[in-house]
Amino acid sequence: MASKKLRHSGGEGLADLDMDMSPMIDLTFLLLIFFMVSSHLIKVQIDKRVNPPIATNSAVAEVVAGRIVVNILQDGSVWAQDKVELTSTESITAYVEEGRVRIDEQGEVPRLHLRADAAVDTRVVKRVVQAAADAGVVEVIFGSYAVEP
Repeated sequence: MASKKLRHSGGEGLADLDMDMSPMIDLTFLLLIFFMVSSHLIKVQIDKRVNPPIATNSAVAEVVAGRIVVNILQDGSVWAQDKVELTSTESITAYVEEGRVRIDEQGEVPRLHLRADAAVDTRVVKRVVQAAADAGVVEVIFGSYAVEP
């Protein structure tokens, strides 16, 4: 309806119809920055040497904050997320406790994210879980691949 009125007013008013896109671009960038800042990005370095087991009833953990990642390779060696080998139970406890303190300071609940190879002996998994419990972490997330039932 507005276009009919502009056509009737003559051709001289058409030059004034240029739309200024600057506010729209500014708003788009502001929204982009808002969502980038407000979203919580998690960076979990996945060790390619670990082949987790397949679980038909696995589910993605809803809470992603506060994870302390420990990898157990097929040979039973235990590795921290930052590619440092944890050779003893004491070193596992110290690593998990250091992560727990850091996460407690952030006001989150610390969780052990255990990524064990499918072929690893369960005694090694038990040793890591007990070391985490000694460090004060009582919630464990076991990493596995999900398959459709």
